[in-house]
Amino acid sequence: MPTVVFNQKGGVGKSTITCNLAAISASQGVRTLVIDLDPQGNSSHYLLGQAPSADQPTAASFFEQTLSFSFKGVSPTDYVVNTPFDHLDLMASSPDLTELVVKLESRQKIYKLREALQQLGEVYQHIYIDTAPALNFYTRAALIGASGCLIPFDCDSFSRQALYTLLENVQEIQADHNPHLSVKGIVVNQFQPRANLPQRMVAELIAEGLPVLQPYLPSSVRIRESHEQSLPMIHLDPHHKITQAMVALHANIHD
Repeated sequence: MPTVVFNQKGGVGKSTITCNLAAISASQGVRTLVIDLDPQGNSSHYLLGQAPSADQPTAASFFEQTLSFSFKGVSPTDYVVNTPFDHLDLMASSPDLTELVVKLESRQKIYKLREALQQLGEVYQHIYIDTAPALNFYTRAALIGASGCLIPFDCDSFSRQALYTLLENVQEIQADHNPHLSVKGIVVNQFQPRANLPQRMVAELIAEGLPVLQPYLPSSVRIRESHEQSLPMIHLDPHHKITQAMVALHANIHD
């Protein structure tokens, strides 16, 4: 079941949440795939420890191939690479994604990812898709092909303003392209329980009937260490409070 992790506001922890939820799935023996559609490639670097080499397939390779007349018969798994973690694979990002957009839009290739996800779903039980902080071609393609959307939220007034626009955009794609798409929930990230603003803001979202997920993810410098060492928290420090919060969040999402 493909899940898109998306917010049009940057810096809310999309890549962190994507990679850590995927690593938890994989650690439980579930065959898992991360698709990194953000040209910045933070998820790819997090899981590989480096940028993909020039001869490695990437998401850009996949989309470029969709422009070819010889695309039929090519398996999307050909564009997937192994990570150092058991049961966890990656379709890596590439800066070339940016250059391909005009060609993909002009050739109306917006549904090619959905077709690929249907095939990948026969191989992987969980698929997580990281997106750029923009409703661009790749984000739309991901939402058209996915069954669910997770929205990271960092308890900030700008993030709240972006949230309502995001929900409207998801509803529009659901109505026009993908009736199976649903918002799985809002992931509260970098939550500070002793501060008044985060508590009040989350309480107001809940009062509005928005699907705020439990538990909230605390702020921790350990996450930065996780990034630096290219080790998701379940591998770096499985007993840390943020790891346990992510494990509980993962269970709620997949319950």
